[in-house]
Amino acid sequence: MRQCVRVLGGLGVLWALTVCVLVLCVAPAAPHPQCLDFKPPFRPLRELQFCVMYKEFGCCDYVKDQQLRAKYYRIMDNFDYYGYANCAGFVLEMICQECSPFAAHLFDAEDPTTPIRTIPGLCPDYCSQFWNKCRSTIPLLSDDPHIAKVKEDQTRLCRYLELDDADYCYPHLLSDQKLTLNLGRVQSDVDGCLQLCLEEVANGLRNPLAMVHANDGTHRFFVAEQVGLVWTYLPDRSKLEKPFLNITKAVLTSSWEGDERGFLGLTFHPKHKYNRKLYVYYSVEVGFDERIRISEFQVSAHDMNVVDHASERVILEIDEPASNHNGGQLLFSDDGYLYVFTGDGGMAGDPFGKYGNAQNKSALLGKVLRIDVNDNSRGPLYRIPPDNPFVHDRGARPEVYAYGVRNMWRCSVDRGDPRTKEGKGRIFCGDVGQNKFEEIDIIEKGRNFGWRAKEGFSCYDKKLCANSSLDDVLPIFAYPHKMGKSVTGGYVYRGCEYPNMNGMYIFGDFMSGRLMSLQEDRNTGKWKYNEVCMGKGMTCAFPGLINNYYQYIISFAEDEAGELYFMSTGVPSATSPSGVVYKVVDPSRRAPPRQCHYDPLPVRVKSNLIKFVPQETLTGLEQPHKAEPQPTDSSDWLQELIDRLGLPDGATPPLPTTTTKPPRRKGRRRKGQTRRESVPELQNGMVRLVGDEKGQRDRGRVELYVNGEWGTVCDDLWNINNAEVVCRQLGFTRALKAAKNSEFGEGKDLRILLDDVQCDGTESGLLDCQHTGVGINNCAHYEDAGVICGTSDHIIEV
Repeated sequence: MRQCVRVLGGLGVLWALTVCVLVLCVAPAAPHPQCLDFKPPFRPLRELQFCVMYKEFGCCDYVKDQQLRAKYYRIMDNFDYYGYANCAGFVLEMICQECSPFAAHLFDAEDPTTPIRTIPGLCPDYCSQFWNKCRSTIPLLSDDPHIAKVKEDQTRLCRYLELDDADYCYPHLLSDQKLTLNLGRVQSDVDGCLQLCLEEVANGLRNPLAMVHANDGTHRFFVAEQVGLVWTYLPDRSKLEKPFLNITKAVLTSSWEGDERGFLGLTFHPKHKYNRKLYVYYSVEVGFDERIRISEFQVSAHDMNVVDHASERVILEIDEPASNHNGGQLLFSDDGYLYVFTGDGGMAGDPFGKYGNAQNKSALLGKVLRIDVNDNSRGPLYRIPPDNPFVHDRGARPEVYAYGVRNMWRCSVDRGDPRTKEGKGRIFCGDVGQNKFEEIDIIEKGRNFGWRAKEGFSCYDKKLCANSSLDDVLPIFAYPHKMGKSVTGGYVYRGCEYPNMNGMYIFGDFMSGRLMSLQEDRNTGKWKYNEVCMGKGMTCAFPGLINNYYQYIISFAEDEAGELYFMSTGVPSATSPSGVVYKVVDPSRRAPPRQCHYDPLPVRVKSNLIKFVPQETLTGLEQPHKAEPQPTDSSDWLQELIDRLGLPDGATPPLPTTTTKPPRRKGRRRKGQTRRESVPELQNGMVRLVGDEKGQRDRGRVELYVNGEWGTVCDDLWNINNAEVVCRQLGFTRALKAAKNSEFGEGKDLRILLDDVQCDGTESGLLDCQHTGVGINNCAHYEDAGVICGTSDHIIEV
């Protein structure tokens, strides 16, 4: 147990042994390939000539292979023919384990703070053979003083060279199918959920809804907040103190959770390096009207990290009949034209006109627009591309490129396969559904994407759906609302660092927090779906990686090198600084060293820099806390009651948590103490809060006690008045939020006890409010209601 005791330091031998059994020293649930530089293995660009057993996949490139070859000959030059014949194979095998995909395990190097072994971990039978035939090579292989001390004693030496995790010892790991099966491929669990990891890139952002690059060689990235601020980040992830763009006074938004208005989109002109132009999409109020505005700006001629705010030219404005469904995507495709993705105008069911805005080609709402903003210094601010599909249709706006969309939220252009360029130029979009389905589309020129006749593959307006002239193009994928209620479109991965992800379209759902992927079958053209889960166990146990994220997935992004990111937040409000940018990482395989190297162009910085400080941590491998002294018998009944009721701060320990995939924040469950006969009986109408993954006591899923059972409350009609009743009942002064859509997990093991609850805020409990009756409901657990309570008027960061 040498490694475990070393890792856990002075926690005590008994405790260390316990932790080793529970965390580190059990047989792995999944393989964890890792190199001595604490990164995943790779496929060498140039075939290895010495350690050929790892020429297909491992931890050595050609340069390292030649270094090991030189080391081998330095050692073997000390032996005659007999020694060479007996020991050459042993020396070669042990030296080449630096190239093993499991080198970090073989050399006991999973912990970067501890010394690395000089001889890899050997299985006892192999060590015995090595000692009997070639122990004379030990001083040449290792300068470890302890090995020098025990090298003449076979038992002591081989015991020292054993690994705590015997599954990884050499050479038995080569024949262990648990370790070698699918080695080098993206790992998945038994349900087919892909195991990926994350790297935190930026934090403290207020609803970060766009991250873009200028494609100018500097490898800066720019993150936009919904309030109208855009921040500049340098390649080292430091943030410039002065905003790149600040139009907060013009942007129309609010602090309401879920407000769809605000700064919604940003893109740089393809020739930004030469013309300094960029384009933004945001909500404005003009008189009593709400509009979406597309504007052109130029970067200051004196500071490449600041926009010249006086340079704004309004390219296009469109009236918005409602405050939702505002669209918000801007992008330039390979043809050099600007694409604008608008929503259908809001409300529900696109009720505008006979067929709705989306099916009306004379309206700009519910469309994909394509305009030419090149060379617009003189003349019109934009022109119509001559090959736009409806330029000769008198009943259509010439800007329209495609129609029949509801509210496309986040679209992207496929860069194409790095070698073959297959797929290059395709535009992928997530189109948010009405009340049944979310969909992913590939945009096609002049095509009808079906809304409001169809939602996903299903008919929505049955009369329109039956119209033979609809001629709509179907989505490549659609999913029901039991999986999520608001799709966030993503990107096809075409980066360099993670070859296994090439061609994988990764997207998410804003409401459920689910990450998902699609991959096209080249033979059939069909798209294969896999959910994306955060790596379990040791999967993400690499320096700097994490396996959890905030639930509300707002947007996805690509950096200048093509690596993939997404942005999410814990509180979906334009004023809550809980937004984080994450980089997606494949822990199973990386690109060979130096293949993805680039030298960013220098950036002249005139602002102060704010150094990036990560806040997130890996979950699932926490070391246990010291056990607290048990209370005396006289207080057990009180502790039991507190545990069961979930009282406010100062009176309650963390309640048991229930988590759903994917994780919002992983938490530890706390076991309740043994029930005593003196525990007072629970009363009908009592409530408790369950499911916050940080164990915070002022928030959670609302669970209600009625007639001997705990149950959940449906979020239909759930509002702040209902939340006020719950929070006051638990001893808080007010409610800060009425949480919906199972924000604190689904209480699947419980019955839904209340539905359509309507309180005026003065009742003593939920049973005193109007409701459909105990146990009568028309909803599901993905609609479980929750609350955030407090004693102030400020929203608490989740």
